[in-house]
Amino acid sequence: MRQDGLERLVDANANRVREGLRTLEDLARFVLDASDLARDLKTIRHEITEAAARLVGPTATPRDTAGDVGTEHVTAGELARPGLVAVAEAAGGRVTEGCRSLEEAAKVLDVGGRVATAFQSARYAAYDLATAVTAAVSRGRPSGWRVQVLLTESLCRGPWTQVLESAIAGGADAIQVREKNLPPADLLDRVRAVIEIARPAGIPVIVNDRADVAVAAGADGVHLGQNDLPVEAARRVVGGLALIGGSAHDLDEAARNHAAGCDYCGVGRFAASGTKPDAVEGGPGLVQAMAAAFPRWPQMVIGGIDLQNIDQVIASGGRGVAMSAAICGADDPAGVVADVRNRLQQAVESVASMAPGSVG
Repeated sequence: MRQDGLERLVDANANRVREGLRTLEDLARFVLDASDLARDLKTIRHEITEAAARLVGPTATPRDTAGDVGTEHVTAGELARPGLVAVAEAAGGRVTEGCRSLEEAAKVLDVGGRVATAFQSARYAAYDLATAVTAAVSRGRPSGWRVQVLLTESLCRGPWTQVLESAIAGGADAIQVREKNLPPADLLDRVRAVIEIARPAGIPVIVNDRADVAVAAGADGVHLGQNDLPVEAARRVVGGLALIGGSAHDLDEAARNHAAGCDYCGVGRFAASGTKPDAVEGGPGLVQAMAAAFPRWPQMVIGGIDLQNIDQVIASGGRGVAMSAAICGADDPAGVVADVRNRLQQAVESVASMAPGSVG
């Protein structure tokens, strides 16, 4: 065996890549029911195994687990995953990073370069497949949401079905069914009716408070308040692919929701609201603090937001909002949604255009 450690490097990284590909393959097979994707991942896994064997042989003779100085280096992030998206991202990262190390080692161990070329091709293919798995388990995620409509019949100027259809036509990104006073059976029927209208348009439906009703109705997720099920318990109810939103009135509540794996945070209240008149107003300061503390975590500013203060939300750093009365009680819900969404999207694009390396 070589004394420079390259064969050990190949063995360790080949094993790391196979583990990552196996994780992605299992996600494709058992979570997504994506037969073609699982097949392609399996194929790449076998190609990596064969290429590594051409460098160090088919057995694990270079392995020296006891003598590996890196086995005790474990970060906190390796001991917990907030959801399946994080699992897919971690697996994809292991695969592409491991393939790169294999490719570089092969440039030394294989003079002809054919194995290095094989690893390079496998790395590109594995990256595309890992991206596909991550995108599939991330489908419908709130990172691009601008307007979530909190649908409450008592606030609707017209029939709630018409308000819903109008909001969807205006570009609503998600619907949250918020009916605090409906009995569970009636709420279940309402959520199913909302899904029948929203799902053909590709709009996610979230249920306020009730994880059990969300699962029974086949909704896309649940939004939890401070007095509802803990996030970890709700995750066991709704499953890994469902969305979980959590309300936060300060940074401490937000930090707990973030650590527990909430997919997005409802931040507020922003201003005086008839929905929760007793809630403390966080105002622009809370939005600014949240944007600074959790810059990559999707956040929906909530509470008393309308066409008169949406620019103040944007100036505070808000890039997504959850609105109820201003949309449900409007003469033209579609027009309100479209106006708010366009302003938020313009703010997002303006920030992006000023980022380093942007073109235009």
